[in-house]
Amino acid sequence: MTQYASPSRFSSPGRLHPWHGISPYGSSESTERAPEVVRCFIEMVPRSDVKLELDKESGYLLVDRPQKFSNFLPCLYGFIPQTYSHHHVAQHTNQALPDLKHPCTADEDPLDICVLTDRQLLWGDILVDVRIVGGLRMLDTGEADDKILAVLCDDALYGSCTDVHELPATVLQKIKHYFLTYKEIPSTSSPAPKVKITHTYGAAEARTIIALARKDYYEAFRDTQI
Repeated sequence: MTQYASPSRFSSPGRLHPWHGISPYGSSESTERAPEVVRCFIEMVPRSDVKLELDKESGYLLVDRPQKFSNFLPCLYGFIPQTYSHHHVAQHTNQALPDLKHPCTADEDPLDICVLTDRQLLWGDILVDVRIVGGLRMLDTGEADDKILAVLCDDALYGSCTDVHELPATVLQKIKHYFLTYKEIPSTSSPAPKVKITHTYGAAEARTIIALARKDYYEAFRDTQI
């Protein structure tokens, strides 16, 4: 297991750590609607030309790299707090993919989430309540790297969706294309990292993945859970 130095609920005085200090069922309203509705942390917004990700130690957003090419994320992107993709997620993935030549491991990160909305958000580093509608079973260089799919609660366009089959096919294709190509470097002879999307699954399976990632989180970071 990747070791992090003394995970804390706080990233600085007065600021809760986005991964450890925030419950995925934060508000009383969200709690009443769990597990269909979760609270997630948004790192990136659509059309961002800089790849941002959480610095796990500090809890602040870190510039990972500029986006060098024209492949842009078509949705809000972040993670579900107090989740961790580790043993239980990997075991479930291997059971779902019995024909893998080699059993996969997990990426040991918070569980990623893609959030659809017709609203234009200009920046990340925000919390949003979302309804879980499905997910993409993705393998990145042999590691389970699921992308949970969700819609912004009360969104004018997507808010009534409850399962992945209700999403426009073109939207799903754009999300898949991004993750299948975002690590490719055009005009080079270097092989692209092996990213595969094996399945698109519905809301029930997505909630199972979240529950397993919550279990992995509790076992790894039980002292920081709220």
